[in-house]
Amino acid sequence: MEKRPLGTFIGFMVTVVICVVLALASGALFIVDETRQVVITQFGKPVGDPITSAGLHFKTPFIQEAHYFEKRLLEWDGDPNQIPTKDKKYIWVDTMARWRIVDALKFLQSVGNELNASSRLDDIINSATRDAVTNHLLVEAVRDSNRILESKELGEDAIVSEEALERIDIGRQQLTRSILDKAKVLAPQYGIEIMDVRIKRINYVEEVRNKVYDRMIAERKRAAEKYRSEGHGKSAEIEGQVGKELKLITSEAYRQAQSIVGKADAEAINVYAQAYSQNPEFYSFLKTIETYQNTIDAGSTVILTTDSDYYKYLKGLK
Repeated sequence: MEKRPLGTFIGFMVTVVICVVLALASGALFIVDETRQVVITQFGKPVGDPITSAGLHFKTPFIQEAHYFEKRLLEWDGDPNQIPTKDKKYIWVDTMARWRIVDALKFLQSVGNELNASSRLDDIINSATRDAVTNHLLVEAVRDSNRILESKELGEDAIVSEEALERIDIGRQQLTRSILDKAKVLAPQYGIEIMDVRIKRINYVEEVRNKVYDRMIAERKRAAEKYRSEGHGKSAEIEGQVGKELKLITSEAYRQAQSIVGKADAEAINVYAQAYSQNPEFYSFLKTIETYQNTIDAGSTVILTTDSDYYKYLKGLK
């Protein structure tokens, strides 16, 4: 009596398991995880609303079909496109975007799968990008602020191109936002929401790129010439200052030397005066002998009268 309920329970569980396995095998049951959403179709026509809740779900086997779609953000990476700017400069613009499926039923009916959706996004985003770029100048697609111009106005010393000094009202970030706004208008008809659009890279076409490089080289040479000229000017200023300081030092040294010589001459005259006052005759004799030594040598011939003062000491020699 006690074993019959247990056996009945086990048999019931086995039956349930078998039914579940058969249901899964026949496609009556299907599992939806957190990252997916499902649209059920019957003979190719949608049945009911899309299933977005995760878990185990039921459908009529062999008649109904489950179509799975992502709920997560999806990546779109476009090809570079050659686009002219408002100032007629051709550039390559490479964009990328992030999107998601917000209406799985409309998505299934309009594009069917992610590959077709990517093709639609090519048209939508590339068209929005072309409209935005052709309506703006090149500097507005490249720059995002007037920082360089403002720094120049504040007096900061910088060598920049003329394009860098152009004031912009709409920068690259606002340009990207305008592309996103235009693309968002067309995307909902496919059950898609474009979350973000970014410009990955902007580059000149080859024929324009060479001209840009030449202009950049010319600007760098101009900058080098300016710095070189400033260097020469600074060098001349330093050399002039050195010459001025050298003249000041030389004149000061000459003044001090003359002062020392004058003091020495004064002391010498004072010494001579004292010596002369003590024995004038001896001083006169000594100075005369020094004069003989400095003016007469072995090759000198002097003709003097006998009454000359210069000759008086020679006359006394016997």
